[in-house]
Parts: sequence; structure tokens; C-alpha cells
Amino acid sequence: MSAGLVQRLDWEVLDAAARAQALQRPVQAVEARTRAAVSRLIDEVRARGDDALREITLRFDGVAPASFEVTADEFAAAEAAVPGELRAAMEEAAARIERFHRAGMAQGYAVETAPGVTCERVVRPIARVGLYVPAGSAPLPSTALMLGVPARLAGCREVVLCTPPRRDGSADPAVLVAARLTGVHRVFKLGGAQAIAAMAFGTASVPRCAKLFGPGNSYVTEAKQQVAQAGVAAIDMPAGPSEVLVIADAGADPAFVAADLLSQAEHGPDSQVLLLSDDQGLLDRVEAELEAQLAVLPRAQIARQALAQSRLVRVPTLDAAFDISNAYAPEHLILALREPRPWLDRVEAAGSVFLGDCTPEALGDYCSGTNHVLPTGGAAHAYSGVSVASFQNFVSVQEASRAGIGAIGPCAMTLAEAEGLEAHANAVRLRLRRPDEREAA
Repeated sequence: MSAGLVQRLDWEVLDAAARAQALQRPVQAVEARTRAAVSRLIDEVRARGDDALREITLRFDGVAPASFEVTADEFAAAEAAVPGELRAAMEEAAARIERFHRAGMAQGYAVETAPGVTCERVVRPIARVGLYVPAGSAPLPSTALMLGVPARLAGCREVVLCTPPRRDGSADPAVLVAARLTGVHRVFKLGGAQAIAAMAFGTASVPRCAKLFGPGNSYVTEAKQQVAQAGVAAIDMPAGPSEVLVIADAGADPAFVAADLLSQAEHGPDSQVLLLSDDQGLLDRVEAELEAQLAVLPRAQIARQALAQSRLVRVPTLDAAFDISNAYAPEHLILALREPRPWLDRVEAAGSVFLGDCTPEALGDYCSGTNHVLPTGGAAHAYSGVSVASFQNFVSVQEASRAGIGAIGPCAMTLAEAEGLEAHANAVRLRLRRPDEREAA
């Protein structure tokens, strides 16, 4: 076994500083450099639009397409290029994604909060949304399904999708077919932070979007956060780079655990995987399995880079493992335990949880039905994964009759006067003094 494949730690012997270091994401070490680079890219696109997009795309993707938008002929070619087995799998996955997301759709409601006072909440789709589908070293048609299905269920009037071009200037055929399966017809061959900037600010080619969705590398995630902080576009959440935390007991299958760790490590060099176990022998067996499985992985070099920044941690108890996990707030949490469900109540912060030996994280990535666009970098403390509600606005409505304002107006006046907001109080006072004769009649 090669030395230094993945760092081994004993949680009990670490002090507070070492524990904090152990839970640091790789991107946090270089975030200042990433922030500056992304800011420059956004400024370029904002200032020069499509011209900047062509220059940046040539710089990073090696191609400068005359037109960014995918044509009808390109969609037709993609349909012909995708094998029937893959299309069938995407259709099967889309059906389960729709079934799960439809079941959780929010409904409007109305309630009479006082006699003559009705308060409502109505649901409206966001008119135009922008989806980002990664397709760098590994095209992700599954992400087009994860974003396109809930956008369609929400009823968004216009959906724009950006995905990086290949070296020949085309978009990945499977991504295009997946987009079409969900009803998305406007796709642009743009990737990286520049795609986020284009959808946020709009260019001559790319329409400006109210909210942006999708996972990506550290540059894409940083770009999303910068346009959101600038108030240019809303975003779903910080979503990338990928990460998984596994809590395993002595009975866990080391081959399964290693495979789950590698499934996230192969996403990219800045991914991170953590294994927590109270059994030293299990940690030893998993490390051996990592080496064995790496030997036959096509993306072994990428996975090795991610593993170099990952951890195998011995913990004194499983309770301690859950304390660590809740502090870390992983994107994916796998409970490789003999009886995982009783432990679910201990989970306070995680993007998505996978229970037991027969539930690899890969099922959630593709076809169990849950969404794989999830909060990363600790954002699971406050953010949730993408749902239909992510693509909707919830508008409150209230209506008061003459009896209604008579019933609650004095309450509003008292509160307004206590806050020193006399105009607020007067807006109510005038209505109480002047009965609406038409309504009274």
C-alpha cells in the first residue's frame, strides 16, 4: 500500500485546533485566490457580454463557437447519438424524480385570522430560471434531470440551461437529451463562472435569469455566491465541490465503504471524503480496499488527489461520530450501520442521508428520486437540497372587510404608535373613521 493515500486520525488525541483543521474543506485553503479570479471573469462578462464569453470560452474550453445556443439540428444529432439503453435509463430516472418531487409540492392555503380578515399564501413559479449542468471531465446528464424536472413541475415559464462545450464545440449529447426529456429547449454551450455571469447579467445571446441553479466546481460555486451577494440573481445554494461523510460500525462491508468514498473522490481533485468509525480494524480494511479499487478506476488520478485531502478518523463512539458529522454538515451522509434508522434522529445537518449497506450514495445521484443538487461546504446547516419549491415564489395575500379592520385595526395602531411610526397608525385610523358606505349598503 502506498504511503499517504489518505490521512489517518484519532479524534480523541486531537486538540481543538487540530479538529478544526481535520474538518476544513480543500477549497477553504484557496478561497481568496478563487474569489479574485471569479470576480475578474464576472467583470469581463458584465462589461463586454458575448465578446468576453467567446474569449473566455476559448481560453478555458479551447473553442470559440460562433453561436452559443444549441440549434434544432444539434438537438436532433444528440437524439441520434444517445444509445437507447441510456435514454431508457434517463426516462426511468426522470419518472422517479418526478414522483418524489411531486409528492412534496407545496400548496397554497387561506385562513381567517379574525372575523372579516382572510390571510392567504399563493404559489407562483419563478418566471425565468437558469440551470447549470457541469460537463467538464465528466458530463452530468443526471443534473439536467435533477434541475429540469422540478422546474417543469413548478411551472417556470422559461428555463435556460448552460453546459460547457466539448473540444469540437458541441454540447454533450446525453445532457441535451436529458434537457429535452424535462422540457428544456434553450441550451447554451457555456461553462464555468462565465456561464453563471451570463445568466445573471444577461448578454445579447443569453437571457438574464432571476434565479440560478446547479452544482459545479469551486469557481462555479463562487460565481453563484458573488452574483447573489451583488443582488443580481438569486441562487439555490452553494453546491460544490462534492463531498461525502460515512459513519461506519465494525460490521460494515469495507468494499462498500471504499466504493462510496471513491464515488465522490472521483468527481474532482477538490472533492473531500471522510470516514468515521469506532472500529480500528474497519478503518484498516477500508484503506486496503481503497488501494485495490483505485487500481482499476479510470479516474484514479483525480480520486487520489481528492483522497490526499480526505480523512479516515477513529472515533471513541458512534455518538461522537454524529457530533462530528453535525459540525461538518456534509452534502452526503452515509450511515453504514447495522441498524441505521434509529440513528436518523441524531442527524441535524446534512444534504441527503443514505441508510444501510444497500443504499450507496450513487442511487441518490441518479435514480432513487431524491435530488442530488445539495448544499456543500457546511451550507447544510441552513440550506436544503433543490425541490419544486426552490423554483417558486410564495406570496402572502390579505383581505379585510369593514368588520375585519374594525376588529384588528386598534391592534395595528397600538403597535405602530409604540414603534413611533405615525403614518402607519394613521393609515388604519382613517379607515376606522370613514366607513365605506358602498360596502355598508
